[in-house]
Amino acid sequence: MKTGILPSQELNTAIKSQFISSEQSINVDQVQPASLDLRLSKTAYRVRASFLPGAKATVKEKLDNITMHKIDLTNGAVLEKGCVYIVPLQERLNIPPEISGMANPKSSTGRLDIFTRVITDKAVEFDRIVPGYSGPLYAEISPLTFSVLVHHGSKLSQLRLRRGNFIATDGVSFTVDLIGFEVGYNQNKIIGYKAKQHAGVIDIENVDHYKLMDFWDPIVARSDKTLILDPDEFYILASKESVSVPPDQAAEMRAYDTLVGEFRVHYAGFFDPGFGHDAGGGGGSRAVLEVRSHDVPFVIEDGQMVGRLVFEPLTEKPDLLYGSDVSSNYQNQGLKLSKHFILE
Repeated sequence: MKTGILPSQELNTAIKSQFISSEQSINVDQVQPASLDLRLSKTAYRVRASFLPGAKATVKEKLDNITMHKIDLTNGAVLEKGCVYIVPLQERLNIPPEISGMANPKSSTGRLDIFTRVITDKAVEFDRIVPGYSGPLYAEISPLTFSVLVHHGSKLSQLRLRRGNFIATDGVSFTVDLIGFEVGYNQNKIIGYKAKQHAGVIDIENVDHYKLMDFWDPIVARSDKTLILDPDEFYILASKESVSVPPDQAAEMRAYDTLVGEFRVHYAGFFDPGFGHDAGGGGGSRAVLEVRSHDVPFVIEDGQMVGRLVFEPLTEKPDLLYGSDVSSNYQNQGLKLSKHFILE
């Protein structure tokens, strides 16, 4: 059988075959062109620190020693910024030995600066599911900028399954746009947004609900086309290049590389087939960059390389495409915050 990322029709087959199962029926809208949205279960565990279980332990065994208290998510609960939580996911896996998996935060999760990773039993890496894994899935959640209200069934992460091995190439480099974008509420061009440190709680189920200016400070373009990133601040910027993912491919924005500067770009680095592509009604979409500086202030310049985009084939063209068959908040995007905010 052909190697590559499993498309939507193979994900549906995996669900029917119980390779992917759930405590509640998996909804049709969880299946994306090349990924599956994962849902939170009913209980969150506030833990003292992040952890990996290691090759000989389960997540539950570690939780018994590191949990501070439990939180019921049935009617929703606030996860405080600066804290670490472990939440069992409703979905679990029983995949064959030729199948492995990768997880990443959903785009809206990353744009809210919610640091989210998936853990399995006996894991030695985050967001990686070993070939043939059989067992539960857990989300590690740490809101870094905004406290967030989550619910039983909230979707913060997504899962890809791969048949066979993939050897990554260097990919295509992308750069940051500091020329700016025209927006209706400002006479000057805007190059991005800086999160306000002491804003209110965001309910992640509330779409088009929160006033932008209550949570973000717009950043006006400078004549010298630079931006100083302050330590421990969160920024939303955009790439200079447009991204177009063909229907038979998926793409991943690779994590921060210390060779390009003292900052991290992008938590949610996965692009489904059809993103920015004519076949999905995209016509080229910018990549939104979720940026955090590290220990020191760092100057970035217009056109500076900030990462690479790596493409990977699917085993076959999916029967769903991002933007046409699957509703999207981010197709044709330029500089765009998460779906929760309005311009008023």
